Amino acid sequence: MQKDAYTYLTEHGIKPSPQRMAVMEYLIANPVHPTVEAIHAALVGRMPTLSKTTVYNTLKLFVESGAAQVLTINEKMTNFDADVEPHAHFLCAECGEIYDIAENEEMVKQATALPENFQLDTTSVYLRGICPKCLQKKNK
Repeated sequence: MQKDAYTYLTEHGIKPSPQRMAVMEYLIANPVHPTVEAIHAALVGRMPTLSKTTVYNTLKLFVESGAAQVLTINEKMTNFDADVEPHAHFLCAECGEIYDIAENEEMVKQATALPENFQLDTTSVYLRGICPKCLQKKNK
């Protein structure tokens, strides 16, 4: 995703404001699936009047407009992703990092056997395990 925040927001029907631009710029520049708290902490230094409520409401608007997706892979926190193209997410049980995993139509079909007469519109594939970095640490 190489678009700038202004273009990305307007393509999703969102009127750019300084706060919305800052949040989207952060999501695009930091594809680490941040939380509301992480985004707020990163931006409040340059936008002292930015509240967590504004960040939350901005992210809610992004999700409702299809400009971002909400991840509920971790029961303890909600994460956000500006990459709305189909892909899976992997949560490392050791370090808590969330990784993007390529997803294809065949993978989804194999993972989900829908009963007859059901229509699939969207999927959220969440995988959990241990990432290569943590596995390497464990095996030393």
